[in-house]
Amino acid sequence: MKRIINHLKNSRRLVLATHINPDGDAIGSLTAMGLALAALGKETTLYCASPIPAVYRFLTGTTRITGQYDPSESYDTAIILDCGDFERVGPAYANIKETATIINIDHHDTNTGFGDFQIVDTAASATAEILYRLFKALDVAILPDMATSIYTGIFTDTGSFRFSNTNRAAFAICEEMVASGMDPYTVAQNVYGTYSLGRIKLLNLALDSIELAAGGKVSIMTLTREMLAETRTQPEDIDGLINYARRIEDVKLAVLLQELENGSQPANGKPRFHVSLRSDGGVDVAEIAATFGGGGHKEAAGFNIDSPLGDIRAQIVRLAEKL
Repeated sequence: MKRIINHLKNSRRLVLATHINPDGDAIGSLTAMGLALAALGKETTLYCASPIPAVYRFLTGTTRITGQYDPSESYDTAIILDCGDFERVGPAYANIKETATIINIDHHDTNTGFGDFQIVDTAASATAEILYRLFKALDVAILPDMATSIYTGIFTDTGSFRFSNTNRAAFAICEEMVASGMDPYTVAQNVYGTYSLGRIKLLNLALDSIELAAGGKVSIMTLTREMLAETRTQPEDIDGLINYARRIEDVKLAVLLQELENGSQPANGKPRFHVSLRSDGGVDVAEIAATFGGGGHKEAAGFNIDSPLGDIRAQIVRLAEKL
């Protein structure tokens, strides 16, 4: 940690990046890190290849996040946040990896240990929890805007303190963030309190798509590009829908098959899907995802696959039969 602190203090221009299809911890960590470095007088670029979900745009700093990376820009440090694998930053990966110093800050069980420096704590409830400790070590004052980002990262990655990764630190840090002046009601209202009509219609289609396999132990939800077009929604509106499939009685493994946009289609001509996996704790979905080149946590993981939808379903059903 001391070497990382010294390096950050000596850095002048930094690029901060998080994973594609960002969640609350990714965006919360990205904005919190940006605010912290701004407080230290650093020049930063915040990068995320995917659009920022509307529910997180209330966070200070999201307007600074760009989806375009200029390879002609020169940075002395790249900080990769909430990525178990470096390539999860998306299209800019090849350029960002050329940065002189890479700092990997993450909490995923399947983190590959990339980078010149690593702060990887798989016991942490969220990457935002790790950043809280880093900011304390950097002696950066955590003001309300930064506190809101940290709180949002922990709040969302623990499923509002419902998931098994919820630990004592999550409660202690969030209590401190509230004491610093952030408003938990504002976070809850933005993240969970308001949905567009299109998202509600998408949820209806998603629920209708659910199939059960393995005697009811596995639920499979499917979302196609046609469903997004019909409901006039965006890929970011899919965030959190898999939890409905996970909450079905007796389900041990929930699967969401999300067809990706045309721009994500591989050269082999096959459709590309993002497969999200959620477990009740009895199935290690990170291990399953790793077999397909993905990763994540024991209870939440995912991977991309190039395959017709029917073939993916068949693979999932065969996998389910082994549970």
